[in-house]
Amino acid sequence: MVSLSPRAEVIASVVSYSLCSGFLVLVNKLILHYLPFPSIVIVIQLLSSVLMIYGGNFFGVVPIDEMKLEFLKPYMIYTVAFSTGVYTNMMCLNTSNVETVIVARACSPLVVSVLDSFFLGRELPSRRSFIALTMIIVGAYGYASTDAAFKEQGASAYFWPTLYLALITFEMVYGKQIVRSVKFKTVSGPVQYTNLLGWPPMFMFAKFGGEFERLHAMMDSYDAKSYLGFLGKLPKESLALMVLGCLIGTGIGYSGWWCRGKVSATSFTLIGVLNKCITVLVNLLIWDQHASAVGIACLFLCLIGGAFYEQAPMRKRDGDSEMKAQAEKDVEVAAVSSSRHNTPTGGGLTKRGGESDDEAGAITKPLIQK
Repeated sequence: MVSLSPRAEVIASVVSYSLCSGFLVLVNKLILHYLPFPSIVIVIQLLSSVLMIYGGNFFGVVPIDEMKLEFLKPYMIYTVAFSTGVYTNMMCLNTSNVETVIVARACSPLVVSVLDSFFLGRELPSRRSFIALTMIIVGAYGYASTDAAFKEQGASAYFWPTLYLALITFEMVYGKQIVRSVKFKTVSGPVQYTNLLGWPPMFMFAKFGGEFERLHAMMDSYDAKSYLGFLGKLPKESLALMVLGCLIGTGIGYSGWWCRGKVSATSFTLIGVLNKCITVLVNLLIWDQHASAVGIACLFLCLIGGAFYEQAPMRKRDGDSEMKAQAEKDVEVAAVSSSRHNTPTGGGLTKRGGESDDEAGAITKPLIQK
């Protein structure tokens, strides 16, 4: 097995997570074109991931963790937020366009910065970060003013995106907390717990949301007597997309927790925002359900603001030696990063408590050495 250096591991985790996150949005949007059942699609993807994990373990190629009660408790809360967040994300894709989802995600650093200050002991945003967050707000407002769905439906068009924003920010902050407190032996651990605990709530969403009734009506229109017969009558491209969605869904489970463990919560949030650039570019090429040129410009203003946001240092408190030490490290890393004008994201990716010096150095070094 190839052993990566800490710096290479950080880069690999960020790139893999970015690719999976960006393309899963597009693939799910295409799947919903053929099968407009968001919760059922997610249940299939989660169960497929579980089968792949345990199937790989059965054949001795994927190590997994044992299920423990003390690990189930913290992941239950996370799973509720995760499942509801996935559901609201799919509802956004089902009722609006991709850019609406991206703008909702682009606003998440604003909320995360407040939650960081209140619950995770960090300072409020600096002047630079405040300007960056203002850019995000202006961009989001500019986009909303050009969105046809907003003009036609008013504020109701943003019910699901707003709910998605609230859930994704809670998930980011709480996810950081459980990464610190729950230690697994393998990288499969958090993926196991998230997917095993995540599919029952999604199944309930599908049940009470009337998706199975609509699915049966669709089966009748295809004159299909069973689920297997229904699959046989679907277009081949829809089945290919379902398989691809299951593979990418498993990939984002691994890459997402891998990346979350290598960078701070704020950095992880910003990565999730910035990787949507891929989604925008591909979205422009494959279908016409996207925003106007002004709307796209406002969207990129949001993304630029996210790029300039930098993580606030830990707040100093008397008697808390660990937090004071972390605050000193954050200030030191920020000072080094600001002196390197050729470092792409040094100001935003700072050393997190619990990371080694090699990992922090890997984050703040320039990607291209002279």
